Amino acid sequence: MSPSGEPVPTGVVPPTFAAAPDAGVLPLDYATLDDRDVVALACKGRETAFRELLSRYERPVFSLVVRMVRDATLAEDLAQEAFIKAFHALGSYDPSYKFSSWLFKIANNLTIDHLRKKQLDTVSIHGSSSPGRGEEDSRPRIAVPDGGETPEDYTANRELGSQIENAIGRLRPEYRTAVLLRHVEGRSYEEVAEIMEVPLGTVKTYIHRGRNELKDLLAEVAA
Repeated sequence: MSPSGEPVPTGVVPPTFAAAPDAGVLPLDYATLDDRDVVALACKGRETAFRELLSRYERPVFSLVVRMVRDATLAEDLAQEAFIKAFHALGSYDPSYKFSSWLFKIANNLTIDHLRKKQLDTVSIHGSSSPGRGEEDSRPRIAVPDGGETPEDYTANRELGSQIENAIGRLRPEYRTAVLLRHVEGRSYEEVAEIMEVPLGTVKTYIHRGRNELKDLLAEVAA
């Protein structure tokens, strides 16, 4: 569990990767290093570098994937697969790009492939394809902040956050990814375009259409 209580994937370091121990080298404060420097050390086989990359990004990657697939257990598997694939492909990473965008691209592609194969393009608010109650309680939620909320406000905001989550889950995968990356993960339009491997104009179209669909879906729930 993360410090916030959110579930995160564990045991991601690939068991077949021959990471060299850090014995015999001067201690480094990995927390102060740029992602690119940590990747460079990981490429040299530093085990601690792999763990640092995992520590930095396991929660954001899992957060994106779980909101895409709406299933905590499946999200853990896909996030783990994304890290394994990324760790084995570190040699192909171009440091002129942000490492986080490169990693999110791998996770997003794996998730989209899964959704297409399993035909999970939509999720019903009330249907059986929604997560089980245990998964619903364990996955991270979209928060609707209110500085001075009463218990009644808290309950209402939690319900609204759940409705937003469910509405996002009903969007087509492309819209869902764009909306989540932009409005939940806080990525720039340019980063979203890089992660999704589509033109900037296409990202803006996805987000515009996704927002409009979300308005209609939330209006439907409120009616």
